[in-house]
Amino acid sequence: MIRAKKSLGQNFLIDSSILEKIINTTIIKNKIILEIGPGTGNLTSFILKNKPKKMFVIEKDNELASALETKFNNKITIINDDVLKIDETKLFKDKVIVFGNLPYNIATEILTKWIINLKNNFWFESLVLMFQKEVADRIIAEFNTSNYGRLSIISNWKLNIKKICDVKPSAFFPKPKVDSSLLFFHPKENFVKIKNPNNLEKITRVFFNQRRKMLKKPFNQIFNGDQRVLDKFKIDLTMRPQNINLDTYYKLACEYEKLGS
Repeated sequence: MIRAKKSLGQNFLIDSSILEKIINTTIIKNKIILEIGPGTGNLTSFILKNKPKKMFVIEKDNELASALETKFNNKITIINDDVLKIDETKLFKDKVIVFGNLPYNIATEILTKWIINLKNNFWFESLVLMFQKEVADRIIAEFNTSNYGRLSIISNWKLNIKKICDVKPSAFFPKPKVDSSLLFFHPKENFVKIKNPNNLEKITRVFFNQRRKMLKKPFNQIFNGDQRVLDKFKIDLTMRPQNINLDTYYKLACEYEKLGS
């Protein structure tokens, strides 16, 4: 019997109604599918019933990877590796649909890696991902709310995001101590072009370092009190970081890039 490894953040999804809801989020037939962390293959089985063109899975756990090979034989291509070490842009020639019940301990790291590493061409058609509800709430948060922050800004830069549903702990084995949420991500056709995505990371890191403090200190740290930038983006230094909308953060990253050019 395979036991979930706490060190790898494993909680296997077992609720068939939730599995159905996941696969009904998008069209699978004749598509190339990538599943992250398939675990015991419950979702994998549901996906295969919908006749994808080809299916890949990334599973870090050697024991699970071996069990998946036995269970599915040649129906899937198993990549026994750490998803954080894989360059998906080199792995696929055609766009894929990604499904993932992401390990909660590295879920935000996986999502941020995918977004930051995106070039002008997306390697995926859509993402259907499960997160801890608290993390999902931060991803979809709107400005002027307490959940709004770095993760909201980075996640929404190049992607449209829709919440599908919340999922109770009883849908998993072993049961996590928190609720989960299923999110659907789809690439935006138009987004603010930032030459180096690390500049967006830097801007948001500095601004949200003390999220309850006013903007004066982080703004001066980045822009040295430049009044022109304040006027251009109508920024009041008595505001807090959560009071600035998404688009302004993206344009501030572009403005920051101009300083270095």
